[in-house]
Amino acid sequence: MKDLLSVQDYLLQVEDVGDWDGEEELVADKFNTIVHAVWDALPDSLTTKHIRQLMPLLWEQLRGDTVLLDADEDELIDWALSYIQQQIEEGMADDEPADEEE
Repeated sequence: MKDLLSVQDYLLQVEDVGDWDGEEELVADKFNTIVHAVWDALPDSLTTKHIRQLMPLLWEQLRGDTVLLDADEDELIDWALSYIQQQIEEGMADDEPADEEE
C-alpha cells in the first residue's frame, strides 16, 4: 500500500528541524537518509494507515537528541530499521485481537 503514499511527505527541510547550533543541514540530511532507508524497507503489505502512524515516529524519537549528530548514518539506519520493525510487530499484535472479535 505504500505506493499510494510518497516518501517526500516524510522528509524534512533544514527549516523544519529547529535549532541545532548551526548543524541543521546535517541533521536534515541524516534524517532524510534514515527516512529513505526505512521507506525502502517497509513491507508492501503495510496499510497506508500504519505507514502514516509509523513514519512520524522517527522524528518524534530523534528530534532534540544529539545522537543525530554523534552517530554515523549506518548506526542510525540500523536503529531506525529495528525501531520501525518493533513498532510494526507491536502494532500488528495490537490489531490482531480486534480482528478475531469480528
